Amino acid sequence: MTASKEQFLNNPLGQGTNLEEVLDAFEFLDDWEERYAYIIDLGKQLPAFPDDQRTEQNYVHGCQSQVWLIHHYDDSSGKLFLMIDSDAMIVRGLAAIILVALNAKSPRDLLATDIDELFERLDLFRHISPTRGNGLRAMVGKIRDIAAAEAAA
Repeated sequence: MTASKEQFLNNPLGQGTNLEEVLDAFEFLDDWEERYAYIIDLGKQLPAFPDDQRTEQNYVHGCQSQVWLIHHYDDSSGKLFLMIDSDAMIVRGLAAIILVALNAKSPRDLLATDIDELFERLDLFRHISPTRGNGLRAMVGKIRDIAAAEAAA
């Protein structure tokens, strides 16, 4: 089943769940065990990903886990909507953080977002494995490529 426009538009990440909530939660939680649990809970908010979209074209290379990414550009709002899925719970949570920061933005706003600064504020790269960090960068890179193509269209 292919993702409908409504599935993209109803994704709570980046719309209902916002970046300030995530930053506040990280500040409130005392240790990384609690933060990992929060990241996994965020991943549970990812909308169902259509099985027929788990294709090579949508596969994100460079991740330790299997990750798929699809998008929808909404002409009426000028915003780019994203869906990501992974076979690993922690990666689903990391993808959710990316979506909170980048989903439902115009391609130009998305490209202007300093995602590295967010990762530094959350101190993610010190607390995830180097291969997970590479996967995080691969997801962001693919999203930036999509946004750049939409901005140029």
